[in-house]
Amino acid sequence: MVTEPRVPPIAGLVTAVIAVSAGAILVRWSNAPSSVAAFYRVLFTTLPLLPIAGWRYRDHFRRITVRDLAFATLAGIALALHFATWFESLEWTSVAASTTLVQAQPVFVAVGAWLLLRERVTRRMVLGIVVAVTGMAAMSLGDLLGGVLVGPRPLYGNALALIGAVMAAGYVLAGRSLRQRVALVPYVVIVYGVCTLTLLALVSVEGHSLIDYPAREWAIFVGLAVGPGLFGHTVINWALAHLESSVVSVSLLGEPVGATILALMLLNEFPTVYTVFGGIIVLTGIYLTTTDAGG
Repeated sequence: MVTEPRVPPIAGLVTAVIAVSAGAILVRWSNAPSSVAAFYRVLFTTLPLLPIAGWRYRDHFRRITVRDLAFATLAGIALALHFATWFESLEWTSVAASTTLVQAQPVFVAVGAWLLLRERVTRRMVLGIVVAVTGMAAMSLGDLLGGVLVGPRPLYGNALALIGAVMAAGYVLAGRSLRQRVALVPYVVIVYGVCTLTLLALVSVEGHSLIDYPAREWAIFVGLAVGPGLFGHTVINWALAHLESSVVSVSLLGEPVGATILALMLLNEFPTVYTVFGGIIVLTGIYLTTTDAGG
């Protein structure tokens, strides 16, 4: 039985949405290569969990099967590619477009679950998918046709954000059944560990330095782990124990809105009309998909 929390779950959820909304701004402020920022974001989130995992969950690790380890590895690789492509997308397109498109992962989860897991897709979910895809097209093509662009290569950046959404969906699908058999901390440590190693390999292939950065960059790396990592996704996982999953899912639609407002205030970045209206359509599609009641 879940005990009554000291902090109201809604207050925690609001804090988490604000924290994850700040992630795109921190990435934009960083002058480090996107793969390096992604690497340290995951590494600094994982390191505090290692002593806890080694002390309290040693027996859990021994019970993990080879099959479960394989799926956890796939989840970690997918998560690494999600971070790498999304962080890179912020170099080329607007914060509003990038955060909205990458947040579309529930749409791809629904499609992937239907194709790979043979899960049922309802009419409402199909409608949501169609609406979201329509919004994506409006965002990506509207600015191009209208001749008003935000970012050096918006179509390329938007494509990277969509790839990031697909990779996030792969991470969710790979870990969906796994979380029913593996405790949260061992699961996170394995997945984040694989994610960290994958990003380290990517940084090495790209030939970037891991240590030659000023104090400002290290502060941003830590901020990415503490903000979107600790106060963001960790609090969201905590809130799931006290609130309905539909409430949490819908609240996450606030991330693109919050990120857009922060970009306007801190980066002086004004989204175009096509991005705003296309974004509203995408968020509507995500809402329809994530709040389906099975009919």
